[in-house]
Amino acid sequence: MKKGISILLVLVLLLSTAGCAKPVATTVSTPQPTTSGVPATPAIEQTLVINMGEDVKTLDPALNSALNAGSVIMNTFEGLMKTDANNKAIPGIAEKYEVSADGMVYTFHLRDAKWSDGQAVTAGDFEYSWKRALSPELASEYSFQLYYLKNGEAYFEGTGSADAVGVKAIDEKTLQVTLESPTPYFLELTSFYTYFPVRKDMVEKNLETWGSDPTTAIGNGPFKLQEYKTGSELVLVKNQAYYNADAVKLEKITMLMINDTATALTAYESNEVDVLDELPNQEIPNLMASNDEFLVLPYLANYYYLFNTKEKPFDDVRVRKALSLAVDRRALVDTILKDGSTPASGFLPYGLKDSNGEDFREKNGNFYIDPEKADLEQAKKLLADAGYPDGKGFPKVQLLYNTSSTHKTIAEAIQEMWKKNLGIDLEMTNMEWAVFQSTLSEGKFQVAKANWFGDYVDPMTFLDLWTSDSGKSYTGWASPAYDEAIANAKKMSGTERDQNLYKAEALLMEDASVMPLYYYVDTMMVKKKVQGLRKTMLGYFYFDAVEITQ
Repeated sequence: MKKGISILLVLVLLLSTAGCAKPVATTVSTPQPTTSGVPATPAIEQTLVINMGEDVKTLDPALNSALNAGSVIMNTFEGLMKTDANNKAIPGIAEKYEVSADGMVYTFHLRDAKWSDGQAVTAGDFEYSWKRALSPELASEYSFQLYYLKNGEAYFEGTGSADAVGVKAIDEKTLQVTLESPTPYFLELTSFYTYFPVRKDMVEKNLETWGSDPTTAIGNGPFKLQEYKTGSELVLVKNQAYYNADAVKLEKITMLMINDTATALTAYESNEVDVLDELPNQEIPNLMASNDEFLVLPYLANYYYLFNTKEKPFDDVRVRKALSLAVDRRALVDTILKDGSTPASGFLPYGLKDSNGEDFREKNGNFYIDPEKADLEQAKKLLADAGYPDGKGFPKVQLLYNTSSTHKTIAEAIQEMWKKNLGIDLEMTNMEWAVFQSTLSEGKFQVAKANWFGDYVDPMTFLDLWTSDSGKSYTGWASPAYDEAIANAKKMSGTERDQNLYKAEALLMEDASVMPLYYYVDTMMVKKKVQGLRKTMLGYFYFDAVEITQ
């Protein structure tokens, strides 16, 4: 994230911005007279076309961990709370709530809300869904997001029962939640998709594909899934059963899966796409300078490489640090990205605050990395100390990345830096998103591209990824001291909590199982006729207030 840009606010795009994915359609082909003899104004087709880039791996809220699918789920389901324009929690399916004096017990009162097939949304749906996401059998990568619940972690680890988990439907409209410890951002967590309700009867019709099958993908959000074509597109339509359906203007959203950014830009310029979320890097400077539909937004996100610490030679911290030190991060952002992204010297991006209001990134420093240049002297020394002077005897390295022209260009730059600076050869392998995710989770890699987009505005959203029980800790790295620091931070507040969070990042960086490269900014193109589009600094689109205008 670019230094100096506040990212504690969500940027709302009330865009007065024009063009569209398809020529503007009307509801009639010839002027129709009114009773006064004056022709009626043709209605504008309320259809939006957006390029989501990659195909989705899953649309199951409990199993998803990807940003593009997250935007689909955020619009087809709704949690107890939802986020407003300032990324603060406001009532969603919960019309009101109470919190106990000690901050440990929340009581949510549900509004009259329905699923897209007309059935009532109940407190029991939430209890079922949260316990399902925690169940050892489901093995959700995001189960750790529910460890805030009393006995949530114990249930997932097999040392506790589902009945003991701190979520209970008191009646059809009342849900009681008991936490392990006070959690100041718990309401924001309930607006995240791991906490969304799902329908048990729909899930059990097909455990593997229910979320991507329109006949079983019954949601409770402003839109519902109408069609899904693997690798091609998915289509959402307005959910007439949504409690606030009268305020929803869009009738249809087509989400394309064009993963080549140059092809996607051509489609945008040909008015086949209304919203473009990823741009070819070489075109960004020109678009930034000349196109008033180009936007640069703050992003709570980072881009980094993973090392498989269970494989030689990456089990040696000296090797990992040498490879990291040999990368010129300033060159990456200035010559490849050219969009205002910031070189990374730690794992957490700028914009996250501690209890004193100080920026976490600025206060915790740069560790061993100089974000402005490579440190070749130290990199070569470490590599020689590890037994590979000037790269001699170092095995050929395989880098995995998911298919994207941006990821490819960055990988090529790092390939050149490692060869030139350390004498190390790098082979690159790209994979489609679903295969890539599976390969990482199975630990079948040496070095892999990764990025992380915050799920809520707190340092914990980046740091609890690396606990030994996290489903997202693909590197094989584990540290009892790190686990302890995170556990302490989850129980503490104020400066004590800060100290444990700072310590945790320092431990992660000291062992260099991850190689931070840069902090994102969000560049996108939006046609001027798309108004009311909202995209948060967490990276999710909300379409419920969008209207297509002339």
